[in-house]
Amino acid sequence: MKIAVVGAGAIGAFVGASLARGGADVTLVGRGEHLRAMQVHGVRVLDERGDFTAHPAATDDIAAVGPVDAVVLALKAHQIGATVDRLTSLFGDDTFVVGMQNGLPWWYFQRLGGPYDGWVLESVDPGGRIAGVIGTARAVGCVVYAASEVASPGVVRHNEGVRFLLGEPDRSRSARLEAFSAALVAGGLEAPVLEDIRSQLWLKMIGNVSFNPISALTRATLVAIANDPGVEPLVREMMAECIAIAVRLGVAVPATIDERIDVARRVGEHKTSMLQDLEAGRALELGAIVGCVVELGRRLGIATPATQSVYALTRLLERSQRPAGERGLPVK
Repeated sequence: MKIAVVGAGAIGAFVGASLARGGADVTLVGRGEHLRAMQVHGVRVLDERGDFTAHPAATDDIAAVGPVDAVVLALKAHQIGATVDRLTSLFGDDTFVVGMQNGLPWWYFQRLGGPYDGWVLESVDPGGRIAGVIGTARAVGCVVYAASEVASPGVVRHNEGVRFLLGEPDRSRSARLEAFSAALVAGGLEAPVLEDIRSQLWLKMIGNVSFNPISALTRATLVAIANDPGVEPLVREMMAECIAIAVRLGVAVPATIDERIDVARRVGEHKTSMLQDLEAGRALELGAIVGCVVELGRRLGIATPATQSVYALTRLLERSQRPAGERGLPVK
């Protein structure tokens, strides 16, 4: 299987190296010193299961890759719009796109069926531009339960988790996902193909929508938030609002609020991806993780006061971190 990994950062490089180790023909698309190190030395993965080095091709030129069987889209959700037009050079007649973003994906309402089929999430895909370029038939779902970091250029430290849950938006069990699952498994990862990928999206979502922005606002770890008697009720409110939307959309979330908070508590002193992005000065994945819940609440007539407040505060926090010129303020 020929695979392009677009966004070869921590997760992308880890997945790409694993696929290459399993025998797939992989090209990583990245940038900067990390890309240059991968081109010269390959990808070194530090893993308690056993370190390894893989040598997939690596480039910063998407057009040079040519058509592939599968595109692993490992960019952050808010980065896809700036890149999506260039993805078309990777597409053959049967190319499919596996999105590995946090939050609700741009394709969520595509091939859904029922009264909400074809809805566009403006907070994730303004104007439906991403859907228009990629097309609904190419999209497949992936829920990622893995954490990695770029320890140094060309070196990825895998911290936890090897589960990549896969599913077709139309709930079919396709040959293409069976083949992609087999490629991930050959590389040492877990990749079950599910009929109902959306319930798993919401299971992860109820944790992300609450813990991620609260961690950015407080700089606190998961266990600190879960154990704080003043903050834990806010987490519950946000989770309840999120679940109410999922239920209205016909999804049965496969865990209770208590169970989801206990999971975060057991993870311990872990910084969420949003807190890590904040500390690194990167843009935050607010639209796909928090903004979409506010948007859907408004469109479905479901009140989301807790989520709206936290969303507003986190957006202000992000703007305050930008240079003065980018915030519309005079630069002294």
